Amino acid sequence: MRLLSWIFVLAVGCLCVLGCCFALFSCSAATMTETAQQDGRQSSSALQPKDSNDSITIFITGNELGAMKPCGCSGGQLGGLDRRTAIFDSVAQTNRLIIDTGSFVETDSSQDLVKFNIIVQALGLLDYDLASLSEKDSEIAESLGMWDQISSVVNVISAYGSDASGRQKSFTKNLPFKDGTIAVTVAALNTEDMPVGEISELFELQDDCKAVNLLIVDDCDSDIISSVAEMGIVDCLICSSGNDEPEVIDDSQEGFLVFSVGQLGKYVSRLRISEVEGELAYDFSAIPVTEDLPQADSLVQLYKSYQQIVKEENLLEQYPRFVLPDGLEYAGSESCRICHWYEYDKWSTKAHAGAYATLEKVGSQYDPECVICHVVGMDYQSGFVSEQETPDLKNVGCENCHGPGLEHNITLGEALTIEPKASCTDCHTPDHSAEYAGNEDVYLEKITHWRQNDSVNNQP
Repeated sequence: MRLLSWIFVLAVGCLCVLGCCFALFSCSAATMTETAQQDGRQSSSALQPKDSNDSITIFITGNELGAMKPCGCSGGQLGGLDRRTAIFDSVAQTNRLIIDTGSFVETDSSQDLVKFNIIVQALGLLDYDLASLSEKDSEIAESLGMWDQISSVVNVISAYGSDASGRQKSFTKNLPFKDGTIAVTVAALNTEDMPVGEISELFELQDDCKAVNLLIVDDCDSDIISSVAEMGIVDCLICSSGNDEPEVIDDSQEGFLVFSVGQLGKYVSRLRISEVEGELAYDFSAIPVTEDLPQADSLVQLYKSYQQIVKEENLLEQYPRFVLPDGLEYAGSESCRICHWYEYDKWSTKAHAGAYATLEKVGSQYDPECVICHVVGMDYQSGFVSEQETPDLKNVGCENCHGPGLEHNITLGEALTIEPKASCTDCHTPDHSAEYAGNEDVYLEKITHWRQNDSVNNQP
């Protein structure tokens, strides 16, 4: 509870800073220019401010799954809570609605609970209108007693959670549209709790203005899509689960659009609603959150606060570790040098030998999710624990690829190194190393530290 209180006090301060920033800069217009949509995406560097009442814009995100920003291990990565402001501010605040469909984190681990709190505060700093909590979000909110705290930052709906939590299943906001207003209602549905045939209870009839009804569901199979469409109540069905990139799932029926929101914060879904020949028209696009977008200082500071909490809570040393089989132990790369001096000296000039330092430059040397791919054996006992306790196991060293080496060293090589051995793709994943796939030989050349005429014996 001390941790949660600390985060909440921090959040209030950040919100005050944001309020001052908004007052200073709300009168200045963005200068980005809009270009045509390409391959179903809208270029994030081509956003144009829209402050006309001829249309409204709904921004939708979801499935953060704890990904608050890219790891930064390679260029061209998408995502970052701190870069969304540039996208949202391309539309005047009076003409937009910002929604998150939930799934802030994947688990209820100590680190994910810290992330959960930080992401909630980020929604407030980003001026989100609404958050729809997933089942996991609701469980965390209830277990931590956070419903009131979350509701003080952003409007909340959820199809999950106990009735005692005071949950709401729908939310309505009126926006200026043409010469009048348009009522946008967003509702959340758990089909195991409420049959599709009862969704009319989630939407109020609007007699005095135009209305748009959006329904968020976790399960978007063809039967549910057909059932919702037949009701004739919902205009847009939002699938909160899907691939990294948002996509239109079904637009075959006039006046009914089905789309997913993507995941890991790599894209922002944009739904622009206008009127064409007296009927509402829906224009959907996926905006990539690219690294050339400016960062909002309040969000940058919030992430630094997250890094500080991770350090103070000592999450790195609390990381769960497995026992190595057969009494194996790690010895550190320096211990290999006595026999493998050529390979060691070559390795020491490569990027792997300085992997830990790259974390120190960005303040991530205490974050278990980052550290694990920059040290030796963190998943196992006798592997890396901390810079103070296991300094010889910093960096990507010999034993990452060749296996624990203590017995090999003691027996002067008689005992061969065995599993566990890491493969390149354990860390060079699409999220962390976007250009690795298809360029394996190029990457291997960057770490070559063995004699070329002895590659069979020396390659990992």
